[in-house]
Amino acid sequence: MTWTVSREPANSPVAAALWRAYYTEVSDRWYLLHEGRRTEPAELEREIAAHPGAELGPPTGRLLVARYDGEPAGSAGVRLLDPATAELTRVFLYEAMRGKGGAALLVAAAEDTARSLGAERMILDTRTDLVEARALYARLGYAETEPHNDDVYAEHWFRKDLVRENLNS
Repeated sequence: MTWTVSREPANSPVAAALWRAYYTEVSDRWYLLHEGRRTEPAELEREIAAHPGAELGPPTGRLLVARYDGEPAGSAGVRLLDPATAELTRVFLYEAMRGKGGAALLVAAAEDTARSLGAERMILDTRTDLVEARALYARLGYAETEPHNDDVYAEHWFRKDLVRENLNS
């Protein structure tokens, strides 16, 4: 079984399915932790419609899809916030695909994508309850920083300087 990562239109059916799975999981986790319930179907549909991912399209954004043995398995988004700063977002793998190296591969591909867009640093935010995500980012060299946004769900902020590869070495 092999992993591949490629660009995907943010409005494709594959992207929509991954976004729905991602949003369902993170929303359900938040509501279960804070309100003891899962996300209501109407809430889910409203939020998915309100955040379709257009910011992950060209010219300043990219959506990447990881495939495991050819099947969609996860995603990561990159968008430029300014000429030197990219944001990593929507990093997700289907539960059955976790623990197989896909998350690190997706983040590395996102970093390469950010470099290709001219970024010198990558930032991201996440929540306290997403302990797996926080551990992944720390393992991949992201340092926790002061807040860089006021997103109501953001509780931890990370940054990584993107070192350009020296093609002559």
